[in-house]
Amino acid sequence: MVVGAGIAGLTAARSLRRRGLRVLVLEAADRPGGPVHGDKLGSTGLSVDVGAESFAARGSAVGDLVTDLGLTVVEPAPISAWGYAASRAFPLPKAGIMGIPAHPFAADVRRAVGWPGALRAGMDRIKPRRWVDEENLETFARSRLGRRVAERLVAPVAAGVHSAPLERLDVDAVAPGLREAYAREGSLTRAVAAMRAQAPAGSAVRGIEGGMHRLVEELTLAVTSDVPDGGAPAGSAGPAGVLLVRHEVVALDRDGDQGWSVQAEGPGGPATFRAPRLLVTTPAVVDLVSPLAGRTADPVPDPEPGADIRLVTLLLEAPELDAAPRGSGLLVAPKPRTWSTRDENHRAGAHDPVQAKALTHSTAKWPWLAARVAGAVGPGNHVVRLSYGRIGETVEPTLDQVVRDASVLLGVDLDGKVREHLSARWNGSLPPPTPVYRREVAAFVERVSHVDGLGVTGGWIAGTGLAAIVGHAQDCAEQL
Repeated sequence: MVVGAGIAGLTAARSLRRRGLRVLVLEAADRPGGPVHGDKLGSTGLSVDVGAESFAARGSAVGDLVTDLGLTVVEPAPISAWGYAASRAFPLPKAGIMGIPAHPFAADVRRAVGWPGALRAGMDRIKPRRWVDEENLETFARSRLGRRVAERLVAPVAAGVHSAPLERLDVDAVAPGLREAYAREGSLTRAVAAMRAQAPAGSAVRGIEGGMHRLVEELTLAVTSDVPDGGAPAGSAGPAGVLLVRHEVVALDRDGDQGWSVQAEGPGGPATFRAPRLLVTTPAVVDLVSPLAGRTADPVPDPEPGADIRLVTLLLEAPELDAAPRGSGLLVAPKPRTWSTRDENHRAGAHDPVQAKALTHSTAKWPWLAARVAGAVGPGNHVVRLSYGRIGETVEPTLDQVVRDASVLLGVDLDGKVREHLSARWNGSLPPPTPVYRREVAAFVERVSHVDGLGVTGGWIAGTGLAAIVGHAQDCAEQL
């Protein structure tokens, strides 16, 4: 039995089915997929992603899964992403990790932070390696590279990806291997350069032709089909897997020597399910799992919830966007927590009208989508997507605000050019991966590993991003 039908739950369920097991998946929401979801863009009939729209290229787990399911992995267009800070837009440096540059004096770094910022970042190469908090990304980056790099480069990238401020991000969780490389090199920028030199060439992300939501559709079919998909062993065909939505798990218990008893509230009322193995993929039931693992308290002491995210997608009739004036999109730096009256961020950006934290120029980033939009509604039409919501703030942007933000970020007046729009909300994204949170989760997983027939996986365990989630879910299912 699998609790949760996000990507982790569906991936694990598919792996179990491929081993010849019958699988029951329980999902509290009214559809599977979690934050990987698609929707129709008004009357155009176009399906677009209203959740995750790409996956990290590191590792092969996601790409192999996509290919196994008969879908096509695609690369984004070879254009740069941009940043927006201090009321100005600039191409983000290409050689970096989580916004940390490999070469502080490179032209694209100087363009973003100016000569003062580049000179301060360059001191990283000669500064002695005194003690700094290497677990906390904000302290790590600021102490080595200075304020401008931390606020204009690291903050928009890292805080944008994780929807959390830098001081709440664990370095090992958001940039695996960076601390070890720093220990070897004695310099943060040299550490990034060394890691980049070992990385494969090409884009850091990939997508799926037709949209990432196609992954949910095919995984659901693979789980619920009466014949497991192509990789199943001979003779493993049998009863179809079962996926029940709108079934909220309210109690878990041992079922004697038979395995597990799970109680859920469904559309028809309470129901009890039994299975020899149990795999939990959502932190929503962690309070139910903890006593079974030898601890009654929530293993994640951090009470701060994840950010509430709002995504607004626009279909724009704007031929002036054909040239992709701001590349594949922009990441917006959060406003600094403190600044002086002499700080140019204060003078230029204190009244900055932009509320969005990111913009994706989807038709510039994904050639397959550009072709479909042109075929459906004609040339000169573009899809852009804006993201809102950081920890500690609730933003409910009006359409007028979204259009103003898009106009400022893209440098093009888009008033009156919206043909269709749709909105999606994701309340309570994953908690920020603080060092304390990651240590507590690791301790919880260790306790669970000693409970026979029980496994835990999902983004709250594996970390942010499909590249981490898919591989962890597959390994967890195999171990179970």
